[in-house]
Amino acid sequence: MDLQPAYVLHARAYRETSLLLDVFTRDHGRVGLIARGVRGPRGQATRAALQPFQPQMLSWRGQGELFQLTTTDTAGIALGLRGDALLSGFYLNEVLLRLLPRHDPHAVLFWRYAECLNALAAGAPPAWELRRFERDLLDALGYALALSGDSGEGEPLDVSARYHFDPESGPRRIAGERAVPGSISGAALIALRDDAMPDAATLRELRRLMRGVLLHHLGGRELRSWQVLGDLAATRRDQGG
Repeated sequence: MDLQPAYVLHARAYRETSLLLDVFTRDHGRVGLIARGVRGPRGQATRAALQPFQPQMLSWRGQGELFQLTTTDTAGIALGLRGDALLSGFYLNEVLLRLLPRHDPHAVLFWRYAECLNALAAGAPPAWELRRFERDLLDALGYALALSGDSGEGEPLDVSARYHFDPESGPRRIAGERAVPGSISGAALIALRDDAMPDAATLRELRRLMRGVLLHHLGGRELRSWQVLGDLAATRRDQGG
């Protein structure tokens, strides 16, 4: 495979001088690569280029589950993610690693990932960008959220109603408008469906919703990023931030 647009999702040491890479490519989905010699003195420039959030053009050869990286070329300026945007970028990489099968092409999702990284680098609100990407990721993988209406009565979503949300069947209206534990507002569901950024309180509702849905599709195994982001939020509360 020659000069495939790609991003490095994760890298770890392999033997004495090499790296094992998980990369997200435009036409081949998630691919495992061995980058030989890049941890040695002669491979420092290549290793420096093989960083997350750096658009790449990668070539590889071989058969099986892991391929050998043959050439790499940067395809643009590395995105200068900082602070919350950087943590959000690592979260995107982890959720792709956990949910995206290897060798399953998702060209539309690849460009959606690039778009999300660029939005984060430009200062877009991370909470909303992550919820949009989670929604689009689930759609690409065949787990699209059912947001067309009430799964029980078939009625359109009501902005003033409360719903229980089942990851498989979608929202089911709760009698009354009281915010019972585990419920979500119709306003939050409509905002996600219509791609209209809501207020901060509604974004917190959507974060809880999407975490529950992702946890369902992860088989109950939590993401490490959730703990990191949770610890950061707790520290900010303790500091009055």
